Amino acid sequence: MAKTKGGLGKGLGSLFGDVEVAPDGTVLSNEPPRTLPMTHIEPNLDQPRKVFDPEAMKELTESIKMHGLITPITVRRQENGLYQIIAGERRWRAARSAGLTEIPAHIIEATDAQVMELAMVENLQRQDLNPIEEAEGLESLMQSCGFTQEEAAERVGRSRSAVANALRLLALDQPLREMVADGRLSSGHARALLSVKDEDKRADAAERMQRMTVRQAESLAKRLNRKPKEDAQPDGSFNVDYIAEVERSLEGCLGRKVTITQGKNAGALSLEFYGSDDLERLIQALKGILV
Repeated sequence: MAKTKGGLGKGLGSLFGDVEVAPDGTVLSNEPPRTLPMTHIEPNLDQPRKVFDPEAMKELTESIKMHGLITPITVRRQENGLYQIIAGERRWRAARSAGLTEIPAHIIEATDAQVMELAMVENLQRQDLNPIEEAEGLESLMQSCGFTQEEAAERVGRSRSAVANALRLLALDQPLREMVADGRLSSGHARALLSVKDEDKRADAAERMQRMTVRQAESLAKRLNRKPKEDAQPDGSFNVDYIAEVERSLEGCLGRKVTITQGKNAGALSLEFYGSDDLERLIQALKGILV
């Protein structure tokens, strides 16, 4: 039976009967590796990792020139006769830069969904993904495999809340995603940015947050969310400052965006949720209050 190590890929044993995931996320096979021509191998265009650090690649290339490639990559054979990389694209790129014409590889059978899952396991184990790559990879994994957030979290060895927080970053528009992807904003800054209710203010807030700590960014978001003070209504309804304070208090307790609107004779309280799993938990929590 397959097994996993290092806390990631907990569900991989149910997918492969002859595959082991090493502590570094590399997929291994009981079959000995084969030597394949570099020209017969191609990368997986759908793999979650898009950015390769140039300096780290240079160091790996020099190591391969000196010692050769010690750890085989993992591939699957395609209908066109070529081999698609499942795990080890960074090693394959460095080996190519080092001038190798052939490379050791484990060949296994895997579906598209399994390839996506294995690629996520390897990259998350190595912590090679930037926050946006991680979020997009998790979303792709959920879509291709039909996983819920909880199932995806189990597969990659993350908590469900960590997966939910990662997926929240996809609510940012593309320019702001790029700021997170290239490191100008951290995940903590991005979450503070998402709490800014007025989306038109987010771009300016992002520029300011680059020079702030995460705590300072959170304080800025709270200031931007404050509404102008208004006098009490003649009909006795609550003023805007009170409603805004209640919204902020509930958001702190519930960990989600809360919106309160009040009309002359009626009002509404809106709770934001993040995915179907989160909605179900929210529904059960509300039912518990009513019991």
